[in-house]
Parts: sequence; structure tokens; C-alpha cells
Amino acid sequence: MKAAVVCANEDVQYIDWEEPIVGENDVKVKVMASGICGSDIPRVLNNGVHFYPIVLGHEFSGDVVEIGTNVRKVKVGDRVTGAPLLPCLKCDACTTGNYALCKDYSFIGSRKQGSNAQYLVLPEQNAVVFDKSISYEQGAMFEPSTVALHGLFLNAYQGGGDVAILGGGTIGLFTMQWAKIFGSKKVVVFDIDDERLALAKDLGADEVVNTGDDAYPDKVQAITGGKGFAYVFETAGQVATMKMAFALAGNKAKVCLIGTPHENLTFTPAQWESMNRKEFQLTGSWMSYSSPFPGKEWELTAHYFATGQLKFDSRLIFKKMPMCQAGAAFQMLKEPGLVKGKVILINEEE
Repeated sequence: MKAAVVCANEDVQYIDWEEPIVGENDVKVKVMASGICGSDIPRVLNNGVHFYPIVLGHEFSGDVVEIGTNVRKVKVGDRVTGAPLLPCLKCDACTTGNYALCKDYSFIGSRKQGSNAQYLVLPEQNAVVFDKSISYEQGAMFEPSTVALHGLFLNAYQGGGDVAILGGGTIGLFTMQWAKIFGSKKVVVFDIDDERLALAKDLGADEVVNTGDDAYPDKVQAITGGKGFAYVFETAGQVATMKMAFALAGNKAKVCLIGTPHENLTFTPAQWESMNRKEFQLTGSWMSYSSPFPGKEWELTAHYFATGQLKFDSRLIFKKMPMCQAGAAFQMLKEPGLVKGKVILINEEE
């Protein structure tokens, strides 16, 4: 088969690659769409892979073309996405359903061959079947949706309160939608990009705030009546938004950090003390899994995508490119601020 292979730093080549073989508990997927995750960018552009050569890709969708002899729930012809985590299922974390905390895991698209190829083999338990009314491009968005929903679960989210979403990227926009689905009083999305804020509004945000405007704190005061937010979800992984999360939280709020920072983060004593004075709860969120594996995050995404209550908009995708142009796609991602949204690699029909 052909695959987009990372052969060296900044060197992605579309070349012949050994086609994976189906084991007795596996399913083989003909990959139709594979999204480039933000975590893939440093793997390609900053020597971030575990080894060379490697096929990346863990946000994908496609059709099942072969199944192992022990496979019972997945059928040839099913349209699927896949949970990329391969937990050991033996350690304390796994046996208590905390699969993302497994210390002896593998991962499709970073430690095992990923979806930037014509075919992918994965365990049946990792395959998530979804309705054929859902497009392949939308199917490649399952993983970011599940990351968002996992954050809600970890933040003990309940409806009825005002919710702040910091960051209007893919995960932020899914977090906003999940908060709406589960009964928020009002959801407000914060970003510095008016296009992303317009998309947030179209996808259901009650209010949007451009934090590039120095007067935005006054708007927050008006929105919340000076009380701050009951729930805050930081999804951008930026120093400014992480500090903003502390400032926007109301008394007894619940604050969840979903975004992954890539710079050193420091707080002044007064900034940090706001957690004490407001007595808010702070939690982190990592990946998107619960028991039974891969979890309700994946099951609910399949359901709400199919009903249309979890919305998909073509503007979530910045660009679709043929898999053979994966190298050019990653070079495009080198340009700061150029790419706004998801880049999807498409395996064109033969």
C-alpha cells in the first residue's frame, strides 16, 4: 500500500509501505479521511516522533474491509472511526477504568502505524461504528469531540450554570456544544479571531467575546452579572488563556484545563490566590476514555453526530488535501497563524 511516512525531521514521503495484516481480534480499515492533530505538528517539524520511519495519524474514518476470526461486533462494510489508545488493560489505572493514565500503553499514530495510509489495522474494541449518514470528514472529527466531552465529565459538569470556553478551536467548539447539549444556562466562547467566534455563534454559542478588545472584562461583567462563570474550560493551551481561566471563574466554580501548554507558565501570588479566595476547583483532563473501553465519550459522539444535535460545519475544516500531499500539508502548518481549523488528508478513490 501507499502511506505518508515520516522518514526524518520535516521529511514526509508518500511511498510504498507494508500493508498491515489482520489478527484474530482485529479489523482492517480502508482509510478514507485522516485529520492532522496539533500533536502531530511537533512530531514532524520538531523531531517529536518516537522513531523513524513512522506513519502518523490518529483522527480517522473509513470502511471495514476485513475482520479477524474472533471479531463479532464489527462487520465488513461498517463505517468506523477508531479510539487510538492501546492500553495494557492490566495495570491499576486500566482496571479502574482510567485508561488514559495507563503507564504501559501504546498509541495508534505515534507508537504504532497510524491512519496516514491506505489501510489501518486496529483491535475490534478500538473500532467505533457510526451511521453512514455521517461523512468521512465528520467521522475524522470523533477524537476531538471525545476529548471535549471527557473534559466535561472530569469537571463534574451539570447544567444550569454559565459556562466559559477559552479557545475557539476544534476542541473548544465541541466543548461549547456539549455544554449546550447537557443543559447550560449560557455558554460564552472567548477567542481573538473573529472568524472562529462567528463559527462559534453559528454552532450555538450564546455569546462570544474577542479578548483582543481591552474592554472585554466589562462585557464579562455584564454577561455574568459580576458573578463570574460556574464552569470554565480552557482548551487553547496558551499562557494567557490559562491565567484567564482563573480570572473568569466565579465563587465555587469548576475549572478544567483541557489544552496542553507548550511554554513555561507562571502566576503572580495574587493570580494564584484567586483560587483560594474563590474556592474554585481546578482539574486537568487528558485524552478521552472511560469504562467500558473506549467509553461513553465515543458512544455519545456517535449518537449525537447521527441525530445532528452535535453539529458539524465545513468551516471546522481549513483544507482537505490528498494523502499524497501530506508533506506539503505539514509545511503549510509551519506558517504561524495561517491554518485555522483542521487539515484533513483524503485517500482518493482508486
